[in-house]
Amino acid sequence: MRLPLFLLCLPGVFAAPLAAQDRLPPAPYAYEQLRDPAKEAHAKALMEELRCLVCQGQSIADSDAPLAGDMRHEVRSKIAAGESPDEIKAWLVARYGNWVSYDPPFDGATAFLWLGPLLFLLLGGWLAFGRFRRGANDDAEDGA
Repeated sequence: MRLPLFLLCLPGVFAAPLAAQDRLPPAPYAYEQLRDPAKEAHAKALMEELRCLVCQGQSIADSDAPLAGDMRHEVRSKIAAGESPDEIKAWLVARYGNWVSYDPPFDGATAFLWLGPLLFLLLGGWLAFGRFRRGANDDAEDGA
């Protein structure tokens, strides 16, 4: 009785990953480039500054994610329409947040991101200074 039930459920196991696939259509022109080389250079430079929303470790220029393809298409179409890279970046930041940019602005939400390395460097220096000073005092007491 269990074996027929198992065989009946087996196709559902293989069909589940198919149902979980991305439902977004691919970007209309996956390998498109702008006809004007200067505009394409502006688009490429902007795509290098924008983080992929799926991968988050790659720029949209390097990512193979379908959403990155859509973002590349959006950047190219806005450049072709005459918008500046700064306007496009501002639009994307307004739409997705500051973390879509590899160079987020300094504000209250990103203050720790900018000041954190400096704070950790100061903390490490303070701890090292205290350790070395204590070690020198221990050596001086041993010699007396």
